[in-house]
Order: sequence, then structure tokens, then C-alpha cells
Amino acid sequence: MQRRQFIGGAALATAAALLPLAGGADAAAAGPRRVLPLPLQPGDTVGLVSPSSATDDPIDLQLAAEAMQALGLKVTAGPHLGSRRGHLAGSDAERAGDLNAMFADHDVRAIICVRGGSGAARLLPLLDYAMIRRNPKALLGYSDITALHNALLSKAGLVSFHGPIGSGSWNSFNADQFRRVFFARELVEYRNPSDPGDELVPRQNRTMAIHGGIARGELVGGNLSVLSALAGSRYLPDFSGRILFLEDVGEAPYRIDRMLTTLKLAGALDHLAGFVFGQCSECDPGGGFGSLTVPQILDDHFGPLQIPAYRGAMIGHIRQQFILPVGGKVEMDADAGTLRMLEPVFQ
Repeated sequence: MQRRQFIGGAALATAAALLPLAGGADAAAAGPRRVLPLPLQPGDTVGLVSPSSATDDPIDLQLAAEAMQALGLKVTAGPHLGSRRGHLAGSDAERAGDLNAMFADHDVRAIICVRGGSGAARLLPLLDYAMIRRNPKALLGYSDITALHNALLSKAGLVSFHGPIGSGSWNSFNADQFRRVFFARELVEYRNPSDPGDELVPRQNRTMAIHGGIARGELVGGNLSVLSALAGSRYLPDFSGRILFLEDVGEAPYRIDRMLTTLKLAGALDHLAGFVFGQCSECDPGGGFGSLTVPQILDDHFGPLQIPAYRGAMIGHIRQQFILPVGGKVEMDADAGTLRMLEPVFQ
């Protein structure tokens, strides 16, 4: 789903007015100590929540439950999982209440977001971060769930997971990633699979260095539109010394440039250790006048930083995607196009 309606011109104007507050040393000093979630194993119970948009078809909720059960997990649904208020999956209080309740429920070992869409940022002031920190659990989702990942890291210090939503595709690649990350608790290396098919050289899943080198640090990031809309708020983590990863969908290149400029003007890009760009699906230039391409925009913003950076990772609104620990410590190799966990991401 496009993020355009989420950010809007008003959100950018608000962010610009508050830019001095974003990503500074004071934010880093005030940030909580990192906390790891509970481990997960087959037979455990996971909670299904819908923090953002409502589902268009109730079968999506059934598919999410069946996918978790096929992975060997038990499922409990938030009371308002199927609710609707406009485009949202219930009122802000209902959606935040479901999320807080899942963290507080000692029978629930992890939380799966059924879908993204728009609206998760509305919940951030309503979450009980002190309680969440006392009950750390893995939360999985992507796209609009970026708001939750970054708020949980900045306010509770909790490591969470950017990856498939419950109602999304649970193909063999994604299911294998889930088992390796959550059940086997491997220190995963994230490397795009390369299959040339009947071509002489591979054409799909290629990565390309923006600037070569190796970097280490904690991962932060997610969907660019959602992340840039947090600029100036207390929910944007400090990026200093961290590896930033980004993706987006359905955005014209000039909007990608505008959102990266917002982060740049906020100072959020000044002290990055490294940068990884995933996929910008349906982000081709429109007609009518000339446009920079997304690769050119990435070169403009990240090339001058002279930090390890690459693009093309399997992150984003794509069928097969990496499950990344937001707040986890990793090593990136821009020349090889890889990310690698350095430390366990569960207790």
C-alpha cells in the first residue's frame, strides 16, 4: 500500500519545524539500554494484532492465523483484530490497547502484525513503554510497522523485527527465514540469492555498492516515508554509529529525494556507520518532465558521506524479504552486498 497519504505535505512541514530535535546527542544520552526479546519455539503462543489499516477481506485474518499455525505456533487474536474505523483497524485506543495487552500477557511469546497500511504512528503516545520493557517480546512486521519498530527501540530499547506481515506471503524463503531467526536463533547472514536462470549472468536480486567498505553497528530504519514522518519527534532513534536501512513503495523519485533531504536536514544522516537500501517498488519516474532516478538520488545523499553503503538488498514490499533485527548488532559489507548478525537477538 502506498505510504503517500501517511506522510503528506503537512507532516513534512511539521517535521521541518521540529528538525533540531531529531537524532541529536541529547536523544542518544536519554535513550534506554537495549533489551532483547524472549526466545520463541514451536508450540509457543503468538498474538495477532492490527495496529494500522483494517483488512479489506476477513480471509486475511484467517490466512495470518493459518500461516502461524503452519509454522508450529499457537495463535491468540487481539480483541479488535477485525475492527474498522474508516481506514483504520479500530480506534486508536482499541489498537493500542490490543498491543499493550499482548505485551502484558505472559502466555504470549511474540507479536505478529497482520498488516501495515497507515495509522501505527497514531498509537505511539498510547503505548506503555515501561511495561513493554518489563515484558520484552519480539514484534514482527514492516511498512507502516516501521513506526512501532523505531518507537520501541527509542522509548523501550527493545529489539524488534522488520519482516513479513501475518497476512503476507509465507513462501518457502520467508518461512525458512522465520525458522532460522526465531526457532534456530542463528546469527544469520543476509545475502541475496543469485540464480541466473537461463541467462549467462544473474539479472535479478543484484546488489550494487554506493561506497565500498565494511561497517558494524546496530540496525535502524524501515520504510522511508514512515521514518521521515517521525523526524522531530521523540520516537525517532538516534542514528549515530548505526547502520540505516530503508525501503519504500509507490513513491516518485522526487518524493524519495524530499524525504531523504528531511532526514539530512534533521542531522540524522551525519554520523551513520553504514547504509543499506532495499527495494523501492513502483518508484519509476513519471512522465511530463525530467527526473532523477532513485539510484542517482541515493548516490547524491550517501556517496558524499564516504561510508559503506549499498543498494538492492531484499528488503521492502517484495514477495521474498529478509527478517532484520531492528536494534540488533550487525556487520555490513557494501562490496559483497551482505549483512550479518554479530550477536544473539534473543535473551
